[in-house]
Amino acid sequence: MSVVDPTTPRAGDVTSAPGEAPGAVALPLAQVLEVPSLRGSHVLAGAQGLQRPVARLNVMEVPDILPWVKPAELLLTTAYPLRDDPATLPDLIAALDDAGLAGIAVKLGRYLDALPDAALRMADERGFPVVQLPDDVGFDEILHEVLTGILNRQAQALARSERIHSAFLQLVLRGEGLPELARDLSGLIDAPTAIVAADGRVLAGARLGDSGVRIGAVITLSAAAGRTGTTQPHAAVRVGDRELPAVTTPITAGGTDHGAVVALTGDPHHDIDVVALETAATVAALTLTKLAEVQAVEDKYRSDLVHDLLRHVEDPDDARRRAHGFGWDLDRRLIVLVVRLDEPTTLVRPDALTRRPPLAATVRRLVLDRDERAAVVRFSDEVVVLTAAFDGPDGRDEARAFVRGLVDAAGQVAGGSVSAGLSRPSDDVSDIPTAYDQASRALRIGRQVHGAGACTHFDDLGAYRLLSLVEDTGELRTFVHEVLGELATDDDTAADLRATLRALIDTGGNVAQAARDLHFHYNTLRYRIEKLERMLGPFMTDARRRLDVQLALLVLEMRGLDGRGGT
Repeated sequence: MSVVDPTTPRAGDVTSAPGEAPGAVALPLAQVLEVPSLRGSHVLAGAQGLQRPVARLNVMEVPDILPWVKPAELLLTTAYPLRDDPATLPDLIAALDDAGLAGIAVKLGRYLDALPDAALRMADERGFPVVQLPDDVGFDEILHEVLTGILNRQAQALARSERIHSAFLQLVLRGEGLPELARDLSGLIDAPTAIVAADGRVLAGARLGDSGVRIGAVITLSAAAGRTGTTQPHAAVRVGDRELPAVTTPITAGGTDHGAVVALTGDPHHDIDVVALETAATVAALTLTKLAEVQAVEDKYRSDLVHDLLRHVEDPDDARRRAHGFGWDLDRRLIVLVVRLDEPTTLVRPDALTRRPPLAATVRRLVLDRDERAAVVRFSDEVVVLTAAFDGPDGRDEARAFVRGLVDAAGQVAGGSVSAGLSRPSDDVSDIPTAYDQASRALRIGRQVHGAGACTHFDDLGAYRLLSLVEDTGELRTFVHEVLGELATDDDTAADLRATLRALIDTGGNVAQAARDLHFHYNTLRYRIEKLERMLGPFMTDARRRLDVQLALLVLEMRGLDGRGGT
């Protein structure tokens, strides 16, 4: 017969037992044994399991007790049902442990003088407590005192839960934001706290200096956290190359992942008030949803402004003033960066769409870390950035390195390869449309020539830039076939000879160097040159012919054998 079964939402030192409905109030068995009626008890075996939660008590009156037990029970018995067959005790202990019981408490001396050694060994192996009860205590005393203790714990938990809800309700009614939420939560649980966005940025926090974390830092939930939609009490988070023990609670609203509330415990076994975290996550979800609605409206106005800037700037002073309202600085030398996912959305892995932050959020974070007054907006299929030019002595190389790092990082976070194009610096707002055209062309041609994941500066395009201006692809295709003849096909022999031709062009006609680059014998390459000149004409000695060949090869690299190329 089960005699204790109170439940309440989890809070503080309240423990949910395995197999219980979330929120079962329980006391550790070690604490149960401290009630007056049990102070003379003696733990016979399984002492390592004394922290098992006790949510109810049950009395064993029949041998076949297993159908009547529940998880988190402490089973009391006089051993009367076991008197005729004590050898079954090891199997019974194993079965009770499998059922999730907290332990068994036995009165010895009347029906059994001692428990079998095999039973005690089984209890020690499983960490299943076996307790000898005092001779002079009645079960009614035990039931009354333990029930009183659990009910007191329940009352404390309810009172604390009420205080938590009241505190956060007042915060919402006052219209306060994430910094105040983190501050109040930290005070309630006495631990550093952080409100983390879906892309890992720390949006707000309290006492973070104690853990070395700062606002704006990126917190990565480890596999232990799991992001399973529930609180992870003994998780870990990664900040840079450090892993910190934490408790994490997802912030979700309407099926959307907005991030997480993180309590940095400093100790992987430190107990944190889960009710406080989960209530804070609810408030954070409300706050972030409201912020997202405001952000959506602001994003529309930002997009409209940048869209106007990319087409034609009629009033530069008005454009600067409107940009200033968004925190952008356009009154300086700028470069335009265009970033796109290489795969269509339908081809990106499902987890990249549901669990990863969007590309625009990732690019924005990486760009603003360098230039907090940059403009970053998302259009239908691309992210456009207006940011400060790299004006150092190695500015162009610095720009390439920055964008290369951004593309690699964005691709990892967004779940697919990303390509980017970078413009030359522009000195005035009115030059932004030209810079955007340069960046878009650099991205398109770079991806055509180098494939997915290309990162291309406009100045790197060279002759490709001129070829890209030819809109008549049929004329380009005709030119390739006229110059290359049978080499403008997709069979293996033609591809092999084109590779030889490229090596000769790249080395400026240096036969010895080309032979080394191709790993050919010198005479083998001379034979190939004779064959190529029979097909193409004297390109080794005729500069004009060599230029035609080189341009035809560039067209093939940029647009493919069919003359269409990528977009």
